[in-house]
Amino acid sequence: MNREPDGQLDAQSQADGVDLVIPSREQDLGGFTVRRSLPYRKRRTVGPYVFFDHMGPARMPAGQGIDVLPHPHIGLATVTYLFEGEILHRDSLGCVQPITPGAVNLMTAGRGIVHSERTAPDLRQQDKTLHGIQLWLALPAALEECDPAFVHYPANAIPVATGPDARVTVIIGEAFGAVSPVTVPSPTLYAELLFDGQGRVPVPENYAERAVYSVDGEILVGGAQLSPGAMAVLQPGAAVSVQAAGPARAMLIGGAPLPEKRTIWWNFVSTSRERIEQAKRDWRDRRFEPVPGETEWTPLPD
Repeated sequence: MNREPDGQLDAQSQADGVDLVIPSREQDLGGFTVRRSLPYRKRRTVGPYVFFDHMGPARMPAGQGIDVLPHPHIGLATVTYLFEGEILHRDSLGCVQPITPGAVNLMTAGRGIVHSERTAPDLRQQDKTLHGIQLWLALPAALEECDPAFVHYPANAIPVATGPDARVTVIIGEAFGAVSPVTVPSPTLYAELLFDGQGRVPVPENYAERAVYSVDGEILVGGAQLSPGAMAVLQPGAAVSVQAAGPARAMLIGGAPLPEKRTIWWNFVSTSRERIEQAKRDWRDRRFEPVPGETEWTPLPD
């Protein structure tokens, strides 16, 4: 595994409401590179979020595509949101759903689900770009063993608040006068800020933990200058704004932390280490339900 770079923290950024700046590190996922911000050794979670991956932008010529083979999850919900491109989702519940820009795929693993993420056959025949974010939310302890589920929200169902300085898409939660229809098991915020030019947007203060991630363009968050791929974790309750001097895109996440510590191993999240070990055995022994029509299988990591 790649060594995590050191986070940055200085007196000026601390005074201006930023606790930590997390530099992302690259990981390979199914033949394309992602930049991972969470988990991080100095900051494992933000609210209920335990995982933050920035996919791309990955430019693939005709004949190529992504193939994230069938793999399992427990104890979490995944949120996939694209800026560009398309991913074909298939899972062990029998769901087959293309996800396109602006739409939201919410997959609740609960006691166990298996899914694959691929480029559809027709799209492999053309040049394409894939760019987006995938998050994991840890499930509250009482819901860790719930039935698995999958819900797709089309782009036209996700509310957009347009102000003088930015276009804000409220993907999950309530902010900027908009309420998302995406239902998650604990109160949380997830929003996209899109600046066409110079602008300033205040970060909502009514979430216990908050972070801002720079996707495209340079932004100023409190006292921290963020380049693409960096995440600023904010001080609780601090009045902080996201500022852009030119075109930029940023993501906001936030929420109350879950009270119990989570163990994360590979694609498994749980309050119980023994439950993680059981999931390993179940996957190794092929006891998870397979994805209908798919025979490939991802082995446990070493």
